[in-house]
Amino acid sequence: MRNNKIWLSSPHMGGTELKYINQAFETNWVAPLGPNVDGFEADLESYLGYGAYVGALSSGTAALHLGLIMLGVGYGDEVICQSMTFSASANPIRYLGAQPVFVDSESDTWNICPDSLEEAIKDRLKKGKKPKAIVAVHLYGMPYKVDELREIADRYEIPILEDSAEALGSSYKGQKCGTFGDISILSFNGNKIITTSGGGAIVVKDKKFKDKAVFLSTQARDNAPHYQHSEVGYNYRMSNICAGIGRGQMEVLDKHIALRRSMHDFYVSLFKEKPGITVFKEPNSDFFSNHWLSAIIVDSSIVGVNREDVRLALEAENIESRPLWKPMHLQPVFEGCPYYGGKVSEDLFDKGLCLPSGSNLGESERERISGLLEVFFDRKLSV
Repeated sequence: MRNNKIWLSSPHMGGTELKYINQAFETNWVAPLGPNVDGFEADLESYLGYGAYVGALSSGTAALHLGLIMLGVGYGDEVICQSMTFSASANPIRYLGAQPVFVDSESDTWNICPDSLEEAIKDRLKKGKKPKAIVAVHLYGMPYKVDELREIADRYEIPILEDSAEALGSSYKGQKCGTFGDISILSFNGNKIITTSGGGAIVVKDKKFKDKAVFLSTQARDNAPHYQHSEVGYNYRMSNICAGIGRGQMEVLDKHIALRRSMHDFYVSLFKEKPGITVFKEPNSDFFSNHWLSAIIVDSSIVGVNREDVRLALEAENIESRPLWKPMHLQPVFEGCPYYGGKVSEDLFDKGLCLPSGSNLGESERERISGLLEVFFDRKLSV
């Protein structure tokens, strides 16, 4: 009989979510507004601090789309985007008829490279195209190089849209991710640190911008007794039921972060005596990652196997793993888009593998993972 599936990152309920959901049903607040939406936003604002204002939305992608709109991105504009990321970071640029300009990663955090970013800005300016925004991502929960990016963005007067979809609970120099951008976004997809089933949020620094985001996300209905619209709006608001799940999840957020970080420590210990296997970790104490996903780099020249060999070995035992994000500049849908940098992101994609990281993984799952990988790598290293 085959063992139960060990997932890469599955939802993990805390137990109090039903209380908030039942309240929504009992009071008939099932629409995209209500006490849970207000409460969830307040919970997030309190958690993030730094004067954050939060608007709860239907997805992180919706938040990115609205963020670009609020930064004035339109048809024919250019937006710089980290290449090594999930496609949702780049797709909304195309929604608006704008052009993505992709930038390579640096090897410390795997996030957008400050040197390549400045190279891209200078070259676009020479071509008469000043980028309207920079989409910077905290990959797998690892904060990007905040100070370097902010210095460059301010010098060239280009706003940062901070993609913190994977980084709720991560921080840089003690400040929470999701508060560094001119506009920032969060995701509560089913595989994230906490989930609202599906959902996301936009984070801004002024209440008038939150009000604008909420206005646009509720079909941009003007203040009139009838339905009147002076702007194009979107159906992007989070439902009161989904927000109820989020309220319950906020009660276990710090616990889930601790459990994810514990999984990361498990992999550090597992591979500490394995030459050719490097676990992705913070470059120094300024960075605090939630370790949403733990990842390794497999050096085939040392270990004798590649990351795909490892993935297939895990898959054979019903254990899910996944290659790192394939860089956007290599994706067919973005063929021909400008790209700046070297091959850091390509090399990471070729060698990198995300391992099971869920906060709901217990000792039995760890024993299965370690048992398989210990045997697999010991066999390969002994050949």
